[in-house]
Amino acid sequence: MPIFVQFLDMLQTHINHQFKSPIWRLEIDSLSETIFAEIRDQTDKKVYFSAIGLDDGKVFFDELQTEERWLTGIEAAYDGVMLLHNYQSETVPSHKGLIAIDSATGNILWNNYIYAFDHMSINGPVIYDTRIQPPKLFLADIKTGDIKRHYEPSIDIELYNYVVLPDDVSTEFLRSIPITATPFGNSIHYLEHNNYRIVSLHMFAEGTLQQRLYIMDNINIIYEDLLNTDIQKLQPESFLMYKDHLIYLKNKSQLKVLNL
Repeated sequence: MPIFVQFLDMLQTHINHQFKSPIWRLEIDSLSETIFAEIRDQTDKKVYFSAIGLDDGKVFFDELQTEERWLTGIEAAYDGVMLLHNYQSETVPSHKGLIAIDSATGNILWNNYIYAFDHMSINGPVIYDTRIQPPKLFLADIKTGDIKRHYEPSIDIELYNYVVLPDDVSTEFLRSIPITATPFGNSIHYLEHNNYRIVSLHMFAEGTLQQRLYIMDNINIIYEDLLNTDIQKLQPESFLMYKDHLIYLKNKSQLKVLNL
């Protein structure tokens, strides 16, 4: 019996949401505690959006589509609003235009197809008019899209997102933790949070290259999950911490959140 089965009830999945296509991007709004997902169906050239509350796991909206079925994506999120951008064309990756979606309802609050997003400040989105060169930055109202004033770097400082990514560690590091798996390659990610130790690694098992996640409480493995199997190459960072939420993807299309 795997070690983690004996301790599995110590950690319960807080959010476990299966999407019908791969998750392309996640964005977290720290003011409303909402996580937004951009889901892309490359076969049918469709993009969908979802919003889930991180505190209670409530799904506010799922598989939301805009009039632009493909050339759009998540730009940012702030104060209960998801900002989407359009692309200039399928061959030009430059962003142009903004659409604001209410996180609670999925309704469009406003749109503007000449603005573009620069960055998110503590006071709201900093944007510019794509018709004006060189660009001049302005602070916008996230709820209405109205220009509030000129951007002021001294007070419109960048918004802190509370996201912590794991560190890359060497295979020698595994000697200090209770994982007997033999890792493949040097892509081992490690993070400590609230006395938990979190590791993600690649390994060969059952004739395939797999990616696995382990959570340890000092010397015991208390949680384990198979993230990907039958993969062809090493995968990038597989998890992140947002405050006390461990967030990761399983099979590219399943969002899982644990509270640590």
